[in-house]
Amino acid sequence: MPKWDTIIDFSPVGVLINIVDVLLVWFVFYKLFTIIKGTKAVQLLKGVFVLLIARLLTEFFGLDTLKWMMDQVLPMGFLAIIIIFQPELRRALEQLGRGRLFARTAMQEEEERERLMEAITKSVSYMAKRRIGALISIERETGLSEYIETGIPMDSVMTSELLINIFIPNTPLHDGAVIVQKNRIAAAACYLPLSESSFISKELGTRHRAAIGLSEVTDAITVIVSEETGAVSITADGDLDRNLSMEEFEARLRRVWFGNTTEQTNTSRWKWRRRKNG
Repeated sequence: MPKWDTIIDFSPVGVLINIVDVLLVWFVFYKLFTIIKGTKAVQLLKGVFVLLIARLLTEFFGLDTLKWMMDQVLPMGFLAIIIIFQPELRRALEQLGRGRLFARTAMQEEEERERLMEAITKSVSYMAKRRIGALISIERETGLSEYIETGIPMDSVMTSELLINIFIPNTPLHDGAVIVQKNRIAAAACYLPLSESSFISKELGTRHRAAIGLSEVTDAITVIVSEETGAVSITADGDLDRNLSMEEFEARLRRVWFGNTTEQTNTSRWKWRRRKNG
């Protein structure tokens, strides 16, 4: 039986090696969890943990019959895990062979970012052509929970089809704003604070006032599609950009949402600054 001091080296170099060893093991498990995140493997993995905990409890409480049964099942369970997780394991090995395993998180974020941009751009283009009024607010640093609570909870994956369907006239959710939180549709039919600024043009309606009102108290980005004209606008960082073409809209949204610096500047812009009361 090896002694404890032969397992762990307490010398400075040994301690450093042990720390690196633990960090590498943690990183490997972290990458495995990122690979299976969002797949059915997550639920199956929870079931495996339940079985392992049950096995420990049978040992602790001396449940010999149940322990014997689990001892027969668990060895076959590992083979079943390999079969069940075969798609995830194959994908991980493919990424490892391509050298992309450790870059997967950044790649996933970029893919998700492009998917979100495509979903919003496609839905806004569809609604603008048909003059379907829409109000879409995107949470950034400032939380929008108090406004989410005023609407109908959804917690849904954001797709262009879902966004379009929400704002179809005479449907239960078309009034109010959709709020996007952590890349998901958190709620629909939400109430936003109306701006009382005297600098707002009289030709702007309730949707624009609500969008400006939200930008006065938060750093949220809000997309507006006018029901009267089909014009597309964005409020963000104290600015209201009106009557944007789809190219200008996508460039502006990409810049304020994801920090891209490339943006077409030939926009029809009405700009206002936040003013303190009094």
